Amino acid sequence: MSYKSANEYYRSLFGQKVYRIALDAGCTCPNRDGTVGFGGCIFCSGSGSGEFAASREKPIAEQVKEAKERVADKNGTGKYIAYFQNFTNTYGDEDDLKAKYETALSDPEVVGISIATRPDAISEKMYGILEELSKKTKVWIELGLQTIHEKTAKWMRRGYELPVFEEAFRHLSEIPGIDVIVHVIMDFPGETKEMMLETIDYCSSLPIHGIKIANLNILRDTDLEKEYLKDPFPLMEMDEYIKFLEVAVERLRPNIVIYRLTGDGAKKALIAPLWVGNKRVVRNSIAAAFRSDGVIQGKNYLPKSDH
Repeated sequence: MSYKSANEYYRSLFGQKVYRIALDAGCTCPNRDGTVGFGGCIFCSGSGSGEFAASREKPIAEQVKEAKERVADKNGTGKYIAYFQNFTNTYGDEDDLKAKYETALSDPEVVGISIATRPDAISEKMYGILEELSKKTKVWIELGLQTIHEKTAKWMRRGYELPVFEEAFRHLSEIPGIDVIVHVIMDFPGETKEMMLETIDYCSSLPIHGIKIANLNILRDTDLEKEYLKDPFPLMEMDEYIKFLEVAVERLRPNIVIYRLTGDGAKKALIAPLWVGNKRVVRNSIAAAFRSDGVIQGKNYLPKSDH
């Protein structure tokens, strides 16, 4: 069986390769400021998964300009997606966020916008803003689910139960022009492979557009690091994880776009598993395994990093 990678999808949509440029809207998270909790999810770094984003101290227009310059040598075609990545990018003053979205989209080479957020942090006003955006450009909303298992969700301090995700997904799915990408994490302590596959099956049962699959990365300066160093728990080695991915991918609907297959934390912050830090070896190993098993067909067979 084959699957559709992000590269293939972008080429089918825009007729060429498109780069996502990571931007910082200056947001925080309701799981950090006390609205839902403090400290964030147990695995979340101080940058809120935005290790590769531009500096939040700079205006959005300047962030876009600098991000484009960084990949200009690789992106001769000159089309970009504005990716509001770190922390919760629908959480804050809605009018201020709307202005930042529109500033990014005002660049003539930006052809769409991808907004990462939490399902419990989208107000009714923000749903309206997203609907307005979807009438002007291509919009992707990335929702962090991570797991369907409530015991794991409580351990990681996710801060919401599964029905909250389902309601946000339902609302977003009713807006024409918005595609939802779901983030999931594999290899949480206490979850068996069968449990992980239940999360994959759940996602496949929904009319999601895309998925990001990551294996758990333990990063410096996180609460997860403290827990891991105090009481280490086993994590899959690369070969084991790749074999698991082959099973997981085959269980997904073939029209789901796969945007990521491994964790992508900054190498300098990585505590475990260390093999994740060698991204080229990991990417090539996944590609080789999938080709040999007939899981992937076509030229653009492996989604690369977002950055």
